[in-house]
Amino acid sequence: MSRRLYGLIARVMDIDISIINDNSSPETIPSWDSFNSYVLLDELETEFKTEFSIDEVVETKNVSDIKNHLKHHGIVLDD
Repeated sequence: MSRRLYGLIARVMDIDISIINDNSSPETIPSWDSFNSYVLLDELETEFKTEFSIDEVVETKNVSDIKNHLKHHGIVLDD
């Protein structure tokens, strides 16, 4: 688990970090709606000092996808 990433997601979605895993998605987290998706994107770009392409945003379906995109941008997570 990446505490930094999961903590950010938990804060944006207003949920407990313990329920987040790599398969977490809008289908499994009720508060992960279109608005919070934009908030999450902004928070991710700010926290990790990167910018995601439109394709990356559209392709992102779950936490695992976010991790892969961060890795692609050279960001090493603590897991």
